[in-house]
Amino acid sequence: MSKINQPTNQKRLTNVAVVRLKKAGKRFEIACYPNKVTQWRNKIETDIDEVLQTQKVFSNVSKGEFAKMADLKKAFDMDDEPEICKLILSKGELQVSEKERAAQLDGMFRDIATVVADKCVHPVTKRPYPVTMIEKSMRAMHFSIKPTKNAKQQALEVIKQLKETETLEIQRAHMKLRITVPGNEGKRVRESIRKLALQVDEDTFDDDLEMTILVDPGSYREVSDLVSVQTRGKGQVDMISLKEVQEGEETL
Repeated sequence: MSKINQPTNQKRLTNVAVVRLKKAGKRFEIACYPNKVTQWRNKIETDIDEVLQTQKVFSNVSKGEFAKMADLKKAFDMDDEPEICKLILSKGELQVSEKERAAQLDGMFRDIATVVADKCVHPVTKRPYPVTMIEKSMRAMHFSIKPTKNAKQQALEVIKQLKETETLEIQRAHMKLRITVPGNEGKRVRESIRKLALQVDEDTFDDDLEMTILVDPGSYREVSDLVSVQTRGKGQVDMISLKEVQEGEETL
């Protein structure tokens, strides 16, 4: 019986998730393991071999047809297929069914709302919002999910839009810091620290400067660098709490 050989420019794969990128008038696809694409994009999975079924670029995964090298060079200005695979993995569109896509978007919507609820409070009561209230506000302002961005990145955009549209009274929960600076160095940095603080709970100076302040989480590095540089490493910044909140959840 004669043997039927599969063409060398073809490789059929099963149980595969396809990521597609159209570039220079051509379609390029890579074959990935199910559920691994999102994990790679969210930096949960870092081993590319756990994501790609093969480090080859296809013109059509379902037919097992490899992309032509000339097309790759024209579209990507290189012929390094592993690197091209990473580009497609990063920028391409994951091909899923409508049912799968809806489930993924619902899951990401919930994840984004959870991050926002964890990071934010009502600006007056300082109480956190329940996730369901964040979800309701996201729907009210018609927030559009971007599948290629992770939940944390999009949560920051949600916070920004909630403030701009005044859909919900919200602010980032403040971080509480204790700062200790010895001797004359304390006099040098005292006013600079106060300018960065949203609130000063304690400010005493005997032999050493001791301050307890609330800052926006985004200002932590600036405070830490200021104390380190201005005191030549003699000052100390300790985080008392990552977020200052009142007990209980905010209600409508």
